[in-house]
Amino acid sequence: MAATYVDLLTIGITTSAAIAQYQPVTAAGAAATAAGNAVGFARVATASGGLCPVQVAGVAIATASAAIAVGALVEVSTTVTKVVTRSAGVSIGRALDAASADGDQIRVLILPN
Repeated sequence: MAATYVDLLTIGITTSAAIAQYQPVTAAGAAATAAGNAVGFARVATASGGLCPVQVAGVAIATASAAIAVGALVEVSTTVTKVVTRSAGVSIGRALDAASADGDQIRVLILPN
């Protein structure tokens, strides 16, 4: 099954660096740092200085960096374009699908942080 999203709120954020599609993004328009805060997920890839549509509420698409169980809390991985099962960082969402490997796209319920 292809991952689908439920967009409750998307805002435009001017990026301070290039952002990849589905990447966790900060309110300042930067890539979220490993285990750090994220306001939401980029809906499309955006060049530095561009206006990026960032989904901040609802069920977003994210790319996993490793296996993730359904229901697990997720955080920004050390590969900051992806998410991983939360260990000690900030929870940015809850996995609604399982990921079996790096690169799998999953649905994530966005958690405000």
